[in-house]
Amino acid sequence: MKQTGWILLLIAFLANACAPNNVENEKSWEKYFAEYKVEGCFMLFNNSQGTFKVYNLERSQQRFLPASTFKIFNSLVGLETGVIKDTSFVIPWDGVTRDMPEWNHDLSMQQAFRVSAVPYFQEVARRITKPVMQHWLDTVKFGNMKISKIDTFWLDNSLQISPDEELGFVKKLYFDQLPFHKVTMQNVRQVMLMEKKPEYELSYKTGMGFSGPKTIGWITGWIEENGHPSFFVLNIETENKSLDMRTVRMNILRNLLTDAGYFKGMK
Repeated sequence: MKQTGWILLLIAFLANACAPNNVENEKSWEKYFAEYKVEGCFMLFNNSQGTFKVYNLERSQQRFLPASTFKIFNSLVGLETGVIKDTSFVIPWDGVTRDMPEWNHDLSMQQAFRVSAVPYFQEVARRITKPVMQHWLDTVKFGNMKISKIDTFWLDNSLQISPDEELGFVKKLYFDQLPFHKVTMQNVRQVMLMEKKPEYELSYKTGMGFSGPKTIGWITGWIEENGHPSFFVLNIETENKSLDMRTVRMNILRNLLTDAGYFKGMK
């Protein structure tokens, strides 16, 4: 890419995400992707220090289907509109037996979020309705804001979002800067908290979807140590159908965060 192209890319990157003081290109992080023979990018913004570390800046500007990371947005709209009454709100199982046993029973919103139950959030989207969902996508300016069918648009490559857009989105969620009521954002942050240790708290949502022959994997969220949040987005892809995406994306995330000095309670 020409130098002017990189400059424009960097300007867009800073505007969309967090506008930090310092951006570091972490080429050394390539080894964590190469270990599993996947392509990808990783973005890590330390809010207290104002530093940005990025692997594969060019990919961070490309848009992909959000897959189940869209459950963050879907939860916000569901709670805001009253479609979801609270995080304990149960939607009965539809009786269809699926390959994920943890989906095959009645689930609360918090349970459905934790096990990433697609049918639960498809029903939430249907109850929200397409016009209302479109309103919120446009208001938040979430990715390309495109809806096809109301209960599949985040899975069928209609809606797409870039890793740096996702990073900016979760940062705004953390700091109550999205156009939702504070209690709505607080409830979604609550269900995103997956690990709570004396040294750190890890909040995130995973995602996995398909674009042609490629499997796309995501993890987006933040890690907090001593009250200091750092925001991250991991995005990977592979054409290897035998790769255990669920395990690989988490292994890569933990390797990257460990490399950056997290999990010790020292940040």
